[in-house]
Amino acid sequence: MPRNDNAKKPPLTVRLASPRGFCAGVERAIRTVEEALALHGAPVFVRHEIVHNTHVVARLSAMGAVFVEDLGGVPTDRPVVFSAHGAPRTAHEDAASRKLMKIDATCPLVLKVHSQIRRHVSAGRKVILIGHRNHPEVIGSMGQAPEGAVILVETLDNIAALPDFAGPLAYSTQTTLSVDETKDMIAALKARFPEIAGPAREDICYATSNRQEAVKAAAKTCDLFVVIGSPTSSNSVRLVETAKAAGAADALLLEDAERFDWTLLNGVNTIGLSAGASAPETLVEAFLTALAARRNLRIDHIETAREDVVFNTPHRLAS
Repeated sequence: MPRNDNAKKPPLTVRLASPRGFCAGVERAIRTVEEALALHGAPVFVRHEIVHNTHVVARLSAMGAVFVEDLGGVPTDRPVVFSAHGAPRTAHEDAASRKLMKIDATCPLVLKVHSQIRRHVSAGRKVILIGHRNHPEVIGSMGQAPEGAVILVETLDNIAALPDFAGPLAYSTQTTLSVDETKDMIAALKARFPEIAGPAREDICYATSNRQEAVKAAAKTCDLFVVIGSPTSSNSVRLVETAKAAGAADALLLEDAERFDWTLLNGVNTIGLSAGASAPETLVEAFLTALAARRNLRIDHIETAREDVVFNTPHRLAS
């Protein structure tokens, strides 16, 4: 009679959030590097990590991508891809002055924020940007205008400490923020500056919003919630915060199954699972496989939206 190993394993319910993982902007950025390597051969230089995931960066590095923070070492006969996070105008000007073969993989939704900021500044407005200091997307957004034209706020206290500006104002936000916290900050800005101009639609991208809504729905009854992603990924960190706020007893960020402390499963009957927008689905599958080796899984699929967004390849690579 065949052995039933599952019968010996304690049960575990996995509440698997969907949408999760790669968004259209990340897929486009990774595809851009892959196609540049196929077209031009190695090496292809990439300004900053193409997306914030160590596994993605390692795979592309093995294929011949070279990640740099400064364009000074990029040869003029090799392509350089600008990452999904966007870059300040000075970086684009530097590439142009050196006649580099630039391929811009900036997420189109980040480019929308850049365009808003430039338009507001051209109209004489000072821009208040809601975001996280030193994040590459924020650096790129602030770098769309002369120094002092964009003011960064990270907290409600920052907004309360703003001076009473004499001229017209506008606001924009980083695309990967907490939806709920950002609503509170926008409300505080509008309370302080009733005439402040804002985007026709929120700057937080559809993928960030969708992943947070799915985590909210999945996290409510979880003893533990795991978000697959890298600690440098802003949207992944926000998902951990969202899971805790939604009622998960505990939540953590995990780069891959190999780094998981399996003692954390002690006393856990229900675990939630999602992945940040720059995390490959293979990492989710590997964690589920590792769970299945230890527990008898029942997987509940918690789907709150369907995504069919696709962004075209950058013009320089388009056939």
